[in-house]
Amino acid sequence: MPLSREELAGFMKGRPIMLAPMEDVSDVIFRRIARRFGADVCFTEFVNVEGLLRGCRNAKRKMLLDEDERATTAIQIYGSDAERLAEAARVAEEARPAFVDINCGCWVPKIAGRGAGAGWLRDPDAMVAMAAMVVRSTGCAVTVKTRLGLGTKGPTAEEQANATVGDMPIVELAKRLEGAGVAAITVHCRTAAMGHSGSADWSWAGKVRQVVSIPVIVNGDVVSAESADRAFRETACDGLMIGRRAIEHPWVFREIRARRDGLADVPPPTIAERLELCREHLRANTSQRGEPYGVRVTRRHLSGYLRGMPGAAELRRRLLFEDSLEGCLAILDAYDPHREGSSGAGHRAA
Repeated sequence: MPLSREELAGFMKGRPIMLAPMEDVSDVIFRRIARRFGADVCFTEFVNVEGLLRGCRNAKRKMLLDEDERATTAIQIYGSDAERLAEAARVAEEARPAFVDINCGCWVPKIAGRGAGAGWLRDPDAMVAMAAMVVRSTGCAVTVKTRLGLGTKGPTAEEQANATVGDMPIVELAKRLEGAGVAAITVHCRTAAMGHSGSADWSWAGKVRQVVSIPVIVNGDVVSAESADRAFRETACDGLMIGRRAIEHPWVFREIRARRDGLADVPPPTIAERLELCREHLRANTSQRGEPYGVRVTRRHLSGYLRGMPGAAELRRRLLFEDSLEGCLAILDAYDPHREGSSGAGHRAA
């Protein structure tokens, strides 16, 4: 069953590590991988409310949850119309996710430019009213993922250090979202105008944490156990969300989880582990999506999975031009770490 606002607050006391919602990345297959490596919560890909309410096949695909993942998976919806978002939230609730999340942070122009995602930051009053409408429409916990503000450019480190609450509307906005009934807020610590450029300023997540009683999740530039430890320590936030780093290195979840739980640091994955994850991901994606598409959507992961291995650049190049599962598996099986200068198949790649 979906979590209530109170139940979500209780769950967040465990300081969960979360897989961020990412288009064409956080599908059921990659969620399964992330969860196995230690992700406590996973988010779906972005679900377009218009597509969902029209019965679009792709939107419906994104909503499909495995029975064993419902309790730890959130469905993220996005759109520019409050009433349609509220209607879509009711549909999402029927899929029985852990909770429903509203995307108010996607900076990509084709989304934000149409008023969805970070486009809501142009009108905080409308954003708060929309969130309140969505909360009223459903019985499950509703969360919001957003950014520091719209911004006009990527602020320099000095500009960020000297910025006031008025320059970054996130602090006041977070208080208002809490008042609207939002159960938790994820703060990507960049402005929308920054996209993925510049550095995430975690101090703003810490400022939000000080003024709200709902859980706050910090997002942006958490890429390792060490950075996760610093993010927790510097912000006092209730959870961490990992995005781009997970695409190339899903082992980051087990590394962060070990540090969070006070365990010994885990070693990096071996070459054998990296190769096996390549095979597993390729097989799963082609089984679900067919060839060649299943192979092609896996490529964004393979370069990271193979990073640090002897001869990785040539191996990646060969995989880039192979569209069949059989051909990719043959390339991986033919890889010889001894020939490439490794000390053996159990060698650990950095």
